[in-house]
Amino acid sequence: MTWWEFMVKNPDRIITALFEHLELSLLATLMGLMVAIPLGIYLTRNKKLAGPVFSVVNFLQTIPGLALLGFMIPIFGLGNETALAALFIYAILPILRNTYTGIDGVDPFLIEAGGGMGMTRRQLLFLVEIPNALPVIMAGIRVSAVIIIGWATLAAYVGGGGLGRLIMGGLAMSRPEMVLAGAIPAAILALLTDFCLGRLEMKLIPRGLRQPKQ
Repeated sequence: MTWWEFMVKNPDRIITALFEHLELSLLATLMGLMVAIPLGIYLTRNKKLAGPVFSVVNFLQTIPGLALLGFMIPIFGLGNETALAALFIYAILPILRNTYTGIDGVDPFLIEAGGGMGMTRRQLLFLVEIPNALPVIMAGIRVSAVIIIGWATLAAYVGGGGLGRLIMGGLAMSRPEMVLAGAIPAAILALLTDFCLGRLEMKLIPRGLRQPKQ
């Protein structure tokens, strides 16, 4: 049986796993956004803390996925909660790094000009700094989202849902078509996510601030 035949014969199973995978990845990425962007902005105002914070986040990022899931089991138990906690940690670094780099790299003359026009610190942040840093921030979000979709396949090892169940089941039963039925949709989902975020980036970022195509 080919992987395509397996998918045709098990559409409900594939669709259910796909939506579980998408939900898990989306939640982890959104949680990462809610923490990493405010933290990145805060660190540009408190640069003495940037080094220690990035050291901690970098360390957490180097922990292998299965090991991190193992550390989470005593805290959250088995299921999607454990997978979500681990994925949230992996989602933070690319967004945090790019938010910090983007905000910190805004031309000081633009900030000075905004201040000269009477803008408050909040206005400078939302009207000058974030719009100019948005291309870099969006690049971090795209990287994070794609990474999370790939790592989300490990959720099956702790009783979570998603396409990883098909991959793990296929490996356990030596059925390569089942492995591919989980791996190929995950890869397609990552590509579609990157494409959609790229289109969103084109909508959000003014033409003059877009990065030139390579």
